Amino acid sequence: MTERLRAVFDTNVFVSALLSRNPTSPTQELMRRWRNEEFILLVSQALLMELVEKLQARGIGQDQIQELLATIARLAEWVDVPPEAVVSVVAADPDDDQILACAVAGRADYLVTYDPHFDLLEGKHGSIKIARALPFLWKVRGDQPPASLMRVTDPMLAELRDNDRDAAYDHL
Repeated sequence: MTERLRAVFDTNVFVSALLSRNPTSPTQELMRRWRNEEFILLVSQALLMELVEKLQARGIGQDQIQELLATIARLAEWVDVPPEAVVSVVAADPDDDQILACAVAGRADYLVTYDPHFDLLEGKHGSIKIARALPFLWKVRGDQPPASLMRVTDPMLAELRDNDRDAAYDHL
């Protein structure tokens, strides 16, 4: 049996899933696959506090927030992040250091985010891959990006070996 991937979703991934009206959006599909326990979602106290703050700021109703938090409490793996584990890596946004610390302390395989502050890490922090939702979804599904994307002439993609292409899509 293959071990399930371990992932941390930045708050913007949850917000995207809840605000999207497109049922085929990558974030909505990831939420469905997580609820089906296809991967392990890792959360921490700081991440959940920021999540509630962001959802309220975006006008998400209290009932919807409570439903999400109940699902998280039931299905996600709780990560204890001691204060000393939070190191300054993303100077532009200290809240991002909390998300990164959750990924490190939880031994995540992926940190899924749309936050450009993480771009300075160039897709990786230690053994943790930093990806947007779509490349992570491809990994969860075990499939490949559409052939049309494989013909992209981006020099970064052209230099990669076939088995490293998913790392390049983390930057799309």
